[in-house]
Amino acid sequence: MNPPSTGIADLGDLGLDQGGTLIVKRALSRLAPGERLAVAGHAHALQVQLRAWCREQGHVWAEAPVESARPPEPPSGAPIAGYLCAGATSRWNGAQPAGGTPGTSGDLIVDAPPQAWGLARRGAWVEAGGPSFHFPLATKDEVWADDAARIYAQAAAAQWNPGTAVDWQAKIDHPREIEEAVVQIMTYLVENETAALLVPARFLAQIHPHFREVLQVLAVQVADEARHIEVFTRRAQLIAVDRPGLSTVGGQVSLKTLLDEPDFALASFLLSVLGEGTFLSLLQFLHDHAPDPITRQIARLSYLDEARHVAFGVAHLRRHAARDPGLRERLALAVQRRHATLQHTAGLNEEVFDALVLLAAGSWEPAAIGSGFDRVLALQEDMDAGRRRRLEGLGFSAREAANLSALHTRNFM
Repeated sequence: MNPPSTGIADLGDLGLDQGGTLIVKRALSRLAPGERLAVAGHAHALQVQLRAWCREQGHVWAEAPVESARPPEPPSGAPIAGYLCAGATSRWNGAQPAGGTPGTSGDLIVDAPPQAWGLARRGAWVEAGGPSFHFPLATKDEVWADDAARIYAQAAAAQWNPGTAVDWQAKIDHPREIEEAVVQIMTYLVENETAALLVPARFLAQIHPHFREVLQVLAVQVADEARHIEVFTRRAQLIAVDRPGLSTVGGQVSLKTLLDEPDFALASFLLSVLGEGTFLSLLQFLHDHAPDPITRQIARLSYLDEARHVAFGVAHLRRHAARDPGLRERLALAVQRRHATLQHTAGLNEEVFDALVLLAAGSWEPAAIGSGFDRVLALQEDMDAGRRRRLEGLGFSAREAANLSALHTRNFM
């Protein structure tokens, strides 16, 4: 004699092709593996549908038992169509939670998520037998920052609209030669921000989706850089000038070294900690010496975004260095290698340097130009001091930090 069923799923007149599977699956979810469910209903060919569905889902199917073993009729008086044996050979046998353990929320970040978890939401039950993905960056120590969730939440809340956050109608009344200097600086910024967009974009698809907060931070970072490119380009084109901005070989070679770096930690270090960290000083300088309110506004807004990028890079690398004693040596070698590649290039092009001097001077008077020149030298000292502070925050000694900062590209980024 068949063992008694533990429940009845009453479909009434509903067929499996009309949504009846929802009722059956709900009833099955309340049973333990091996327990049985009686399914009842009046729908035409219900038994045929149930047999096919059970084969597809991996459940054991049995015809309705003899009269002596029949359980009480369901409330609707529908005849018993047959039994399902819940989970005996279910497709969910062998499933595992993508983080966490059964009976918990499941939202636990693991150190090395399997590739088979693929795109599953963290904490979801992942069916066995699925495809194996290939995410090269698949360990927590490689990508994680303990502040990732907070940085993402802050970044999402701080997004701004280039069309409304900047007063594009503000008055510009400085001389044409000052405007030409602004155009040159904006041209330089667009070039560098394009590199700052492409580097995180390249690594996005390599990171295991289990580390979703890191993906979200990098995705917002890409969006930030796209917005910076927009406002810098728009500022450069705001007023027609006789002389376009220039792009130099040295600048392109310097940025190419960032794009060519295949290691996520090293690329993050060179871009975010050193390059964008240096740009914080530059953007503050542009804000302080901007000849017009529009330039001042976009420098301030961009500074706030870049500060988050630097904060994530530092947090990620600080955690990584604490767990990998050899990381700092690799970071130092990356700086030295990049310096050797760029040592025969001109570094910051003289047009950008001269434009910064002119903005800081505000006029062509010799005394003003001398003052502007001194301010640009002070800017470079401030850049160096900022790099050394961040390097020491990663565990380098004061001497090591000073030596590495001195080797940073003269092109700033």
